[in-house]
This record gives sequence, C-alpha cells and structure tokens, in this order.
Amino acid sequence: MKQVIINKDLCAEIVEVPIPQPGPHEVLVKVVVVGSNPKDWKYPVFWSDQPVPSGDDIGGIVEAVGEGVYDLKKGDRVMTYRYYKTPTGGHAEYVIGYDFITTKIPDNISFEEVATIPLAGMTAVVGLYKTLRLPLPWAPATKPIPLVVYGAATAVGAFAIKLARLSNIHPIIGVVGRAKDYAETLIDRSKGDDLVDYRNGNEAVVKGIKEALAKTGFESVEHVFDTVSEHGSVIDSAAVLSKTGRVTGVLPLSLEPKAANLSKDVDWVLTMVSDVFEDQWADGSEEKKQGVITAPKELGYIFSRWFVRGLAEGWFKAHPYEVVPGGLNGVEGAVKDLKAGKASAVKYVFRVADTK
Repeated sequence: MKQVIINKDLCAEIVEVPIPQPGPHEVLVKVVVVGSNPKDWKYPVFWSDQPVPSGDDIGGIVEAVGEGVYDLKKGDRVMTYRYYKTPTGGHAEYVIGYDFITTKIPDNISFEEVATIPLAGMTAVVGLYKTLRLPLPWAPATKPIPLVVYGAATAVGAFAIKLARLSNIHPIIGVVGRAKDYAETLIDRSKGDDLVDYRNGNEAVVKGIKEALAKTGFESVEHVFDTVSEHGSVIDSAAVLSKTGRVTGVLPLSLEPKAANLSKDVDWVLTMVSDVFEDQWADGSEEKKQGVITAPKELGYIFSRWFVRGLAEGWFKAHPYEVVPGGLNGVEGAVKDLKAGKASAVKYVFRVADTK
C-alpha cells in the first residue's frame, strides 16, 4: 500500500509498505479521509532522527477486525485515532486503529468532518477533564468557573471551548489572532465570555484578560488551557493565574525559550493526549478527583463515541476543514504550511482516492 513518511527537513515521500494486519482488539481501516495536525511536522523536527509515518485522524471503512473485537465489522463507516507508535500512519491507504477508540459513524456524518476531531478533540478532553479537573459535560458546573483558552481558534482551543460550554463553564476568555471572527462563533457573550487579541503584544494580552475577568467579578483565574505553548503564551498564562490555579500546555517547556522566566511556584502541567491510549496516567496519578475516570483510555472510549453522537444530533460541531488537492501528494505542502503558520481556524484533510 501507499504510505507517506516525513523527513526531518519536512520533505515527504510516498513509499510502498505491506498492508498491516489487525491483532487482538485492533481494526484495519481503509482510509477514505485523513487529517493533519501540527504534530505532523513537530514530531520529525523535534523528536526523531528517522523518517516517520504521520496522520492520526482518520475517517474510513473497516476492512478487517482482530480477535476480541465485538462491536465493529467489515464495511462499517468509522472514525479512528491512530496511536503514534503504530508503525504505519494514517497518511496511507490503510491504518490500524484500536477497537476502543474506533467508532461507527452514521451516514449523515462525512469522513471529512470526523477527520478533524480525534487528536485535537482528545487533547481538549485530557486538558479540561484530567489536567484541569473541570466538571464533565454530563455533570456540568453549577456556578461560574472562569477559563482562559490561549489559542481559541486552534483546533484544540476550539474543541476546548465547545466542550467547556457543554460543561457550563463560563466566563471563557479566548486569546486569538486573525481568526477572531471564527472564535466569536464559539463563545457566548451573554454569559460573560470574551476575546483578547494576541497581536497587540504580550502585555496587552495580560491586561485584556484581566479586564475581561473583572467584568464578571474575577481578579484572576484558576484554570488556563494554553493550546499554543509558544511565543510567550506560557508567561501570559502565568500572569493571570491565581495562587492556587493551574496552567496546562500542549508542548514541553523545554521547547519554549521564554519558559526560563516562569516562576517555579507556577503550577504548570503538560497535557499528554497519548494518555487516552494508556491504562495509567503518564504522571502516575491514579486517584479519582471530581468524577474523572481513573483509567485514561476510558476517556478515549467514552468521548470518541460521545463526539460522534453529538455530530449526529447536531449539538457538537467538527472543526472547519480544507480539502488539500492531490490526496497524499498534498501532505508535504500542507505540513510545511502548518509549520509556517499559514493555517488559521482550519484543518487540512486529504482524500486518499485523490492520490495520483
């Protein structure tokens, strides 16, 4: 089968590899549409000296199932999230997905829609409900809980806001740039939500967040979800945090030069989306707090199905997407555009059948 691998210089190659075979509790999915994420360029640049397969967000059709798979069969339309350690990536003709995080989708949901969700949606889930310990949507907040989302129009940030609203978390203060119009569609100003433009500079961001909080009677915030984790966002986030609050970011502090100025007293925690594939949290925590389920893969199981149900019923929306011409041939250009910051409030997706 055809598969894309990405080199450290972000040049991509389409190579021929054997079609993988599903093992126990695995599903072989014929990829119809696959999405992209900043991880597709960051992983080969920062963490690998070898070419790597890419593509984690998949909409496709079940081709075969492994032993122990009881709720999926050949021919099912599905959404799946590819585990990053799997030898073959989703930018390919076939991919392996674990059964617990592979979900049937009805005919009224497109493969393009579901290819915007898994990695970013699950990052939002782990960040909000594990790391920040916020109320789950089916046990929503009963009093105001301020939340700052830095990077409100990123896929992770947008999904975080959508989930937070379903958890009745307000006021939400979103930090956003040129995609401000899109971010405006996510918030509810009648409940105190507001937006701050990061293009005015870091000092203006801090001032804007504090002013937005003050409008609803708050001087600081207990919860900050920094979905950017670059360009000083970590310092801005810490500046509006209460003494007992927590910031969670999506990139290690080692990748942010300005993190050297971060006080050791700041409670900063890295959100690891890969937790949803594991039996224990990466940080070793096992206790249940505020109703959060201990086993992280349970969050993956529950929310993958909950996302699909929301799409089918209309109370949850996919991220805006752009179909890249050329199928898998378009991966290299899209990954380079992601690195260059050209994507704004949009997910790049690829239709495998368009590959030449």
